[in-house]
Amino acid sequence: MSLKLRMELLLLDNLIWVIVAIFFLFNLLFTENFASYDNLINIVFHSSILGLLVLAEGLILIIGHLDLSIDATLAFAPGLAMLLAMRWIHGGIDPVTTILITLAIGALVGLFNGYLIAKVGVNPFLQTLSMEIMLRGLVLFLVPLSIFPLSRIYTYAGAGRIVGNIPAAIIVMLAAYAIFHLIIQYTTYGRNYLATGGNPKASFIAGIDTRRMVISAFVIAGILAAVAGLLTAGRQGSVSNTMGTGMVMYAFAGAILGGCSLNGGKGTPLGMLGGTILLGMISNSLTLLGVDVTLVSATQGALIFLAIILDRGRERARNHLLHQEQVKKLALEPGQQAQQAG
Repeated sequence: MSLKLRMELLLLDNLIWVIVAIFFLFNLLFTENFASYDNLINIVFHSSILGLLVLAEGLILIIGHLDLSIDATLAFAPGLAMLLAMRWIHGGIDPVTTILITLAIGALVGLFNGYLIAKVGVNPFLQTLSMEIMLRGLVLFLVPLSIFPLSRIYTYAGAGRIVGNIPAAIIVMLAAYAIFHLIIQYTTYGRNYLATGGNPKASFIAGIDTRRMVISAFVIAGILAAVAGLLTAGRQGSVSNTMGTGMVMYAFAGAILGGCSLNGGKGTPLGMLGGTILLGMISNSLTLLGVDVTLVSATQGALIFLAIILDRGRERARNHLLHQEQVKKLALEPGQQAQQAG
């Protein structure tokens, strides 16, 4: 593979950061106070919850599936955990254990989804859609009113601040992205993960337990959704039954914009972070410009359409470049064979 082709493929894979840079420069010129320190921190802070859902959805897309239940898991995991801690268990549960229970509930939801999809063969769209509806119904039934007050330890990740007045939620989100970047790019598990999403049949023949990989992907997504639930509960100081409503579509858009493919096997956490930042920047800039909130929502909805078009265009461009490279190789082969014969 030529250096030029490698650079072109690298640009395609990281196209989101080019778009982010262009959009940032545009707002730097035309949107007042956009590039101020406080506003930039505000953009990332308000993107942190969505960022975890984008990462969760992106990891599922890489493995070749989708998960429509992550925003319901965001509400269900902390909701059930807080009911156990504050109302159902006599004497209550300490905040640290409650955090662990929240993560465990998210993992169990993911395990249930993953098992039925990988082992039983249930269609992932239907399985996660039914789980979304079921969890939303349970949350409405179990948490008819908001649960508060919450322990400061439980809410710190979503509401706490560290040095430089940086919200702890930003650190949590960036840490999650860094961890999964290292896992996907530099571990055997990460290579098997990408291989499973790219070609599950070949991966299975090569000895990879593809079913286990799919199950692990849904468990990870469930845990990330539960962490997003922790941040949401911390930010608002309570657990409500409306938490996360409608966020799954934005998570899907952010993942696709960040380079994940609808066909599986492609995508990086770094790209997903770019998709998250772009969504946050668009929402923030429209708000600063005084655009009506309904138009902000419509613009974000249009991004879902843009994400799908971008995915198709990126895939076609990649295939075209690889085809051209193959044509060049085939054209050179007769000349090389003649030289060897001579």
